[in-house]
Amino acid sequence: MVGSIWRRMFPRRKAKVTPRRTAAARPPAPASTAAAPATSHAATDAPSLAQIDERFHRLVLGLPPASQDEPQPVEAALLRRLELLGARFDLRSLPRLPTVLPQLLRTLKSDEAAGAELAKLVGRDPLMVGEVMRATSTVFYRSAQPIGSLQQAVVLLGQDGLRRVITQHVMKPILQGNTGSMGHAAGGRLWGHAERCAHACAWLGRTTGCDAFEAYLAGIVRHAGTGAVVRLLDQLMPGATPPPLSAAFVRHCARLAAQLSLQAARQWELPARVLGALAECQGEVSAASSPLGRALAVADSVASLSLLVESGELPADSELAHSWPGVMPPAVLARCQRDLGQHFTATLDNA
Repeated sequence: MVGSIWRRMFPRRKAKVTPRRTAAARPPAPASTAAAPATSHAATDAPSLAQIDERFHRLVLGLPPASQDEPQPVEAALLRRLELLGARFDLRSLPRLPTVLPQLLRTLKSDEAAGAELAKLVGRDPLMVGEVMRATSTVFYRSAQPIGSLQQAVVLLGQDGLRRVITQHVMKPILQGNTGSMGHAAGGRLWGHAERCAHACAWLGRTTGCDAFEAYLAGIVRHAGTGAVVRLLDQLMPGATPPPLSAAFVRHCARLAAQLSLQAARQWELPARVLGALAECQGEVSAASSPLGRALAVADSVASLSLLVESGELPADSELAHSWPGVMPPAVLARCQRDLGQHFTATLDNA
């Protein structure tokens, strides 16, 4: 049932943009594994992808900075217990899909669905109503006349916009539904990253020939497993102040989180290209990777940098334009970073 739901939500569409061809280059390591090769054009103080990824995971996992990269003696036992808990993690504990979702998506499958019919279905879920009205209050959707009804909001969003709102409605409680002493802050940060990653992935996906909704969905679920790692660490260190664990420990947590994200996406039976992109992001993403894999890896780093800047972890002028040689042209990456900054600055200012 879940698989059929997601297939209705994200039907196969032919890409309207021809994938960009890039010159062969040494594949840069993704943010989750290693820093990308330095280039003579990059700013000397620009953070590496590895630094961005480590700082992002420390921020989300609630871990303090470490003074060295090598694992500490206490970490070996902690990692073994973390792996054991990760292997036993029950993905069925994640929040279920809203009961109204199957009927709503069946209706959205029809291009002739009436606004009144869609509004009636949305109205059965109070949380979804709130998400729809919030979305139409943003600068992107704001109309000349005030929105006076749910039906007006649904018509203003359109089917594509409504699909995006539904995706957010499904994923937001999953990413924010962490428990334990670290859960509340981590959940908010994960959702902040997911919104940015989805926006950036859809934006970059237009340049690589990706399906817009598959790109958006891939960005939303990129770190779905990171919340699970937050809960696992909280079980291992309940109520305790985490020690200054090494960069190697953080990288291990990031790899486990990526594995759990892919496992969760498979359980939800997400589209094959989304699963493929999530799998690619567990290794080295290069010019030979799929269009969606490239867009997702780059969007992940752009979103992480944005969140770190907003949190005061990195300077506001940090940039990534030259961080993905052979994967994403610097000019495209720079425009994406600017677009993300402008979009979320406007969103915050008008919230």
